[in-house]
Amino acid sequence: MALSSLLVFAAAYLAVLVLPGPSVTALIARVLAQGFDGAPAFVAGVVVAALTWFTLAATGLALLAASLGGLFEAIRYAGAAYLLFLAWKLWRAPIRPLSAPPVAADAGRMFLAGLMVNLGNPKAMMFFFALLPTVVDLGGLTLLGFGELALVIVLVCSGVLLGYALVAARARRLFTSPGAMRWMNRGGATVMAGAAVTIAAR
Repeated sequence: MALSSLLVFAAAYLAVLVLPGPSVTALIARVLAQGFDGAPAFVAGVVVAALTWFTLAATGLALLAASLGGLFEAIRYAGAAYLLFLAWKLWRAPIRPLSAPPVAADAGRMFLAGLMVNLGNPKAMMFFFALLPTVVDLGGLTLLGFGELALVIVLVCSGVLLGYALVAARARRLFTSPGAMRWMNRGGATVMAGAAVTIAAR
């Protein structure tokens, strides 16, 4: 695939990801409240969901996805419900000082959260269905071209989200008192619940 097409696609995708959406919001809220542990698994889930939407669009299954409106709605509401569950757990999480040994995050649960949030995000789906035809001749897309675009998605998506997570992890160190950490947990839970409502309302 032409380098110019890859760069245009990468720039457009970067611009969309840099603007915080439900995935970024949920990730930042979780890292601020609980730390960086679990963030890579969440990011991996978001990346897999992005590759799923890309594959559907690139293989000409946009019409099929549109016809499965009921399934898409179910995924969207399941993602919102799962975010609300995580927000509830975060609200009730015990306050632990930063000096305490970290509690290992459930990687499977965090991966599922990232996957469902991005699969249930209409903006993620429409980005690929709307942008790909303007950048790529889908009829002439080769296996190599598909792989190149997939690699761009993995690099841009994981780079942006992990960047947000690292910044949030650094900011978290500014809050060390139990009171500040309690408010940070509850603030993160509120933001995460807001992201769930946003997904469900779209």
